[in-house]
Amino acid sequence: MYKPDLTAPRVLSVSQLNFYVKSIIENDPKLNLVFLSGEISNLTDHYRSGHIYLSLKDEKSVIRAVMFSGNARNLRFKPVDGMKVICHGRVSVYEPTGQYQLYIEDMQPDGIGALSLAYEQLKDKLSKKGYFDPAHKKTLPKFPTAIGVVTSPTGAAVQDILNILRRRFPCVDVVMCPVLVQGENAPFQLVRAVQTIDKYNLCDLIIIGRGGGSIEDLWAFNDEALADAIYECKIPVISAVGHETDFTICDFVSDLRAPTPSAAAEIAVPDKSELMSYYNSQFQYVSSLIDARVRQNNLNLVDFKRRLAVFSPQSKISEYENKLESLNDKLKNIISEKYNESFSCLEKYSAKLESLNPVSVLSRGYSIAEKDGAVISSCKQLSKGDIFTLEFSDGKINATVNGD
Repeated sequence: MYKPDLTAPRVLSVSQLNFYVKSIIENDPKLNLVFLSGEISNLTDHYRSGHIYLSLKDEKSVIRAVMFSGNARNLRFKPVDGMKVICHGRVSVYEPTGQYQLYIEDMQPDGIGALSLAYEQLKDKLSKKGYFDPAHKKTLPKFPTAIGVVTSPTGAAVQDILNILRRRFPCVDVVMCPVLVQGENAPFQLVRAVQTIDKYNLCDLIIIGRGGGSIEDLWAFNDEALADAIYECKIPVISAVGHETDFTICDFVSDLRAPTPSAAAEIAVPDKSELMSYYNSQFQYVSSLIDARVRQNNLNLVDFKRRLAVFSPQSKISEYENKLESLNDKLKNIISEKYNESFSCLEKYSAKLESLNPVSVLSRGYSIAEKDGAVISSCKQLSKGDIFTLEFSDGKINATVNGD
């Protein structure tokens, strides 16, 4: 009877071999938790799927690696070729190709923190895009009528801001936009607050910030979407994140950075006491200028009157009026004398004329004989039977020559 040789080699398929090797590797606890240091090369970032494919290498060897989207989206920095990193993950086999590789669950820069590297990467990216260009910075209004405050409603920062605004410039309106300032949802709320204020033009100036904390606490203010929202905002923005030594991307892209939230409130509005003191001094200064100007103008007016008295046309007019009145009197006297003289001559000539007036002669008993409109001065001018007219002082009669 035939008995199989159990010691003879078994023929396996490629799939079976790859599966067997994979099971061995995955069942090895040392390979399920691996921390691997190396330099990134051949990096491929699949933007659609979110997976990252790369190789890790040192001076002698290379291993393929993959970081799936679920883990890749938690990276605080952007991996690039040539970067030295420390990866945490597990080793397994990709059965279709029989290639063993590292499945990365977490990745950290080697020698620098992930957040610090991500901060520097984003800062460099936005700087090249011109987000920090001073030419793009907007001028803050000197006397804002409304200020938008984007911060946590429960932190000490908001109380500091409100107290200083009320003390320095109580007439300003405050538009509160309560948001989370740390945590996973904080960047979204910060972006939405800035965009809403800008869209509806709710104020003249925006203060965005929070109190101090670690780099992790302040990380929401290093968000690229928030930098975009602030850069595109038409309203000036003051960044007031953390303490004086804390710097965030928000500080660089904003129109002005304040070292603290309290300082932001002081920068945002003028001090009413300083304004009152300034305007009082200006009022006194202007009043003294006006008084001095009035006094000088009065002196100038007196001097002008004195000068005008010498050169004024009124004095000439008065002089001409006096001369005209004198000439008028002289003319009246001359006219009166001429009138009297003419009247005397008229009376004289009138008397002479009266003596020569035929009517006057007729009144003394004389008459005038006329024939055919001609005066008869001699009897020789008449013949017997002629008809002529005799004019007396009181009328005319017709007469006939009866004799020779």
